Amino acid sequence: MKKWFSLLVAALLLMSVLPSGLAETAAETADLLVVGAGPAGLSAAISAVENGAEKVIVIEKTGKTGGNLNVTSGTLVGADTIIQHEDGLLEDSVDMLYQDMIDTGSEHGGRPNSNLLYKYSELVGPAVDWLWENGLKDCEFTTDEEGHKAVFAPEHKLYSYPRSYKPKPIDSEHYKSATHEVLDKLVAGYADQIEIVFNTEAKHLHANDQGQIVTVEAVDADGNTVWYTSKHGVVMATGGYAANQKMMSYFKPTASGIISSSLPGADGYGMRMVQEVGGDIAEYAMDIFPTITMGLPSPDDSTTGRIMSTKTAFAGGIWVNLNGERFVNETNEDIYVREKALENQPEASMYEVYTDKIHDDLLEIPAHNNMMAGFFDLDAGKPYIVEADSLEELAEKLNLPADNLIATVETYNEHVASGEPDEFGRVFVEDDNLYNAARNAIEGDKYYAVKQTSMTSRTIGGVQSNTKGQAVDENGTPIPGLYVAGEMVFIFGNSGMGGSGVTGAVAFGRYCGEMAMTLPMAENYQLIEATKLMPMELFEKEAVEAEVRFDMATPLADGTYTATVDGQEGTMTVETTITDGKVSAVTISEQHETESIAAVALESLPQAIVAENSVNIDTVSGATLTSNRILDAVTQCLTEAAQ
Repeated sequence: MKKWFSLLVAALLLMSVLPSGLAETAAETADLLVVGAGPAGLSAAISAVENGAEKVIVIEKTGKTGGNLNVTSGTLVGADTIIQHEDGLLEDSVDMLYQDMIDTGSEHGGRPNSNLLYKYSELVGPAVDWLWENGLKDCEFTTDEEGHKAVFAPEHKLYSYPRSYKPKPIDSEHYKSATHEVLDKLVAGYADQIEIVFNTEAKHLHANDQGQIVTVEAVDADGNTVWYTSKHGVVMATGGYAANQKMMSYFKPTASGIISSSLPGADGYGMRMVQEVGGDIAEYAMDIFPTITMGLPSPDDSTTGRIMSTKTAFAGGIWVNLNGERFVNETNEDIYVREKALENQPEASMYEVYTDKIHDDLLEIPAHNNMMAGFFDLDAGKPYIVEADSLEELAEKLNLPADNLIATVETYNEHVASGEPDEFGRVFVEDDNLYNAARNAIEGDKYYAVKQTSMTSRTIGGVQSNTKGQAVDENGTPIPGLYVAGEMVFIFGNSGMGGSGVTGAVAFGRYCGEMAMTLPMAENYQLIEATKLMPMELFEKEAVEAEVRFDMATPLADGTYTATVDGQEGTMTVETTITDGKVSAVTISEQHETESIAAVALESLPQAIVAENSVNIDTVSGATLTSNRILDAVTQCLTEAAQ
């Protein structure tokens, strides 16, 4: 009788929070709902459990956790941390970090949210300590020459004090980021309290009769609508919009040439969901998405890339545009100047030009040699390098005007020889600029070039929120039960500094999980209509028919066939078995893909090929490159079977 009564009460409670007319719809219930399983979402779920939640449901539209931690190693930042104390660095403070952040965020017309930025500065140190105590302390770190784990990170604008941390995952086969690895292990430890619902896309938020946001309408992998409800509200942690070219161009028409290293799921739709219930966006910052000069274009998709650079400019190399001309001081300490200069070049692209001498000198510089030694000097990176015996040959291979390239190098070498600053302000004397680590001329037995394109990995604009993590409406009033974290939130102004994206996501995710579980929800809130609602057209995907790779009506000879194709970090070998003229098995016997990104495709696509008896099927969202490699290999096998 008691159990029956409890079920009746639960059913009545569910009916009270579902939108009108949906009382009969089946639903899942929890203490807290989290949308997005990236660093912010995972941190929010863990924090909610630490603050009393018995059940947290995380709704994730892809088949994996981690979000952008799948494509970045994830530098961290924090002031007055355990790591600094172990290094004997005791002079840092929240105020010093805040000053660095507010100064950088205000540059070039930026308008940071100063209140949130101070809260960020307070939260990131404890977030780093929390990660440290929960497994980060067991990781190997990049260190400086004195062995400090707290370092300056020269791929970003430098802080005034060493407070950047670069841990490496213990399980590097399955994780690119140590932070992702720690968060996954923490979630696994709370398996009874945290449920992650994969391949399920949140579509809309709904309020109850008190105006409290407690319901998420979602669509699962089978196309079924599922209603999730909670007692303590919703944490929106869906990421930014760096993978949505239409949305970026909507707010910044000149963004069309910029490539993205973000996962396909970063489409900004979560912000539209928040707007639908009255949430305000920082419209004046929606055209801000920091670019980097370290964009290595994908050979399979010209709109995407990965964070990877030779860094040879810091050891004497130069950057030339597609006209064979230099366009900026490659060692300028103001990274913003370098980034914007590249954005404005033809096709937003350049070549890093260097020699064998510069390469060898770079390997002796610990602050800059990691990408050369860890990628370009390995088999995976060599296809990206163009090699020549002379500048004339290099220009021909790059399709650059040879006269321009030769004149550019000659002028540059003259400044190296004289020691006088060049026309861009690059200096050729020893100083304390970490980006000016060696002063070589462009000369040697071999000449090399690597193409780089302006790339964004995250966006800055987002939802307006208060210092309690609550989304606010256009009147500045908190929307009850609705919290926002990660790239969903506008904080930084013009740009965040190194580590701000990852650490901010973890810190505010933890904070939102705590606030959702401890703050009482306001009652009798009246939802207001957002006036800046983004058009749905920005989120509509173009209908693309699956590529016809092979005529599956072709008679196939039974047997097992093998094909090898180029992969992410090495070759991929696929075996395809034909039985009774149909594909009966597809086995990937060797692959070197980034496991955290490719796992869904590696598991599901071979099954789909067998089930459909076809290679003319869609790729797996979020793992397009891996999908194409599998399909290409099976197509080669089918071609052989047809002969």
